[in-house]
Amino acid sequence: MARILFHLAFPVHNLEAAKTFYVDGLGCKIGRSSSTAITLNFKGHQIIAHLSETPIPPQQGIYPRHFGLVLKSKTTWQKIAQRAKKKGLLFYQNPRIRFLGTRLEHDTFFLEDPSGNLLEFKHYRFESAIFGEIESRQIGDPA
Repeated sequence: MARILFHLAFPVHNLEAAKTFYVDGLGCKIGRSSSTAITLNFKGHQIIAHLSETPIPPQQGIYPRHFGLVLKSKTTWQKIAQRAKKKGLLFYQNPRIRFLGTRLEHDTFFLEDPSGNLLEFKHYRFESAIFGEIESRQIGDPA
């Protein structure tokens, strides 16, 4: 079976600031770019920052909108967190453990890009929690 890539397009209000965050900060590679968009290699997946003239409303918390990566290696998760700190990226939520002591236990942190987009990076203690553990009704933090 051929490898399937994830694609996500999202709004930004400043392409240079987005380029600094995603390329210099997170280490993404630039693909195609124009005066209105940048294609980025986000750990093997295609994300595209599109310039938006419309103001992007700020979120009140991490829901309902954020995107990110689920890392199967805790070492890789730690390296991304360390790089983000070293590069001075804005942590919306610092690294922490969610659902401690449960089958859903995972390490997580959130970054905020210059346009207010939130990115989550997580590593599950039990890989089964990525798509399984369906008997649990817990998804995200309680409101």
